[in-house]
Amino acid sequence: MGKIIAVVSGKGGTGKTSFTANVGIALAHMGYRTLCMDCDITLRNLDLVLGLSDRAFMDFTDVIAERCTLEEAAVPHPNYPRLHLLTAPQSTDSLRLEGRHLRHLAHQIRENYDYCLIDAPAGLGFGFRMATFCADSVVVVTNTDASALRDAQRTVMELSHFPRNSLHLVVGRVQKKLLRQLHTTIDDAIDTAGLPLLGVVPDDPQVPRCLGRGVPLREHSYYAARAYENIARRIRGERVPLMPI
Repeated sequence: MGKIIAVVSGKGGTGKTSFTANVGIALAHMGYRTLCMDCDITLRNLDLVLGLSDRAFMDFTDVIAERCTLEEAAVPHPNYPRLHLLTAPQSTDSLRLEGRHLRHLAHQIRENYDYCLIDAPAGLGFGFRMATFCADSVVVVTNTDASALRDAQRTVMELSHFPRNSLHLVVGRVQKKLLRQLHTTIDDAIDTAGLPLLGVVPDDPQVPRCLGRGVPLREHSYYAARAYENIARRIRGERVPLMPI
């Protein structure tokens, strides 16, 4: 059975969607059948980041309502055939989701994929609850901003029903110069969130360029792409040292 990982953040702009897309690509490149699922209903953009906006016609509500199968709704990536996208609906019209629907969808995903990364919307609303309801583990994505760290701490409080070993922290957009100016360290972020560290993603000017063009980061970058690949290896259970920032 596959593993479902919810990717959450208390604050927007922390790099959550970039994490979902690029770790998903890394896992698929390693040979794992991987599903990236967008839970940001009405404001989805994971399809844009993956360059699949012109291919994603069906969403997860179509699967739940049995208008199509998971196989039909999950769009394969043209460059990474083991990577698929299951997008979110663009409207809340007739959106009626119950726990039994989500459990059935999660069961189908675990049967068909090795890994599923669910990109939850920022905050603690319906999309967050849906993503974490389906998940086996959760990654909280934050950065070193004081507001983002506080929101991450609040997010962790909402995840108290998860075993501690299934919750992890990723700190993104890390600038060494900025850390020195603010007199902060990665340890401060860990202490504030109260979670073990899964990875650190350095600030990389290639990230917004690739996101805007919908092209894989691993083909146009080094530092951030390597960080995401290291995180994917840790998700697999490997012991990988943190790369220097």
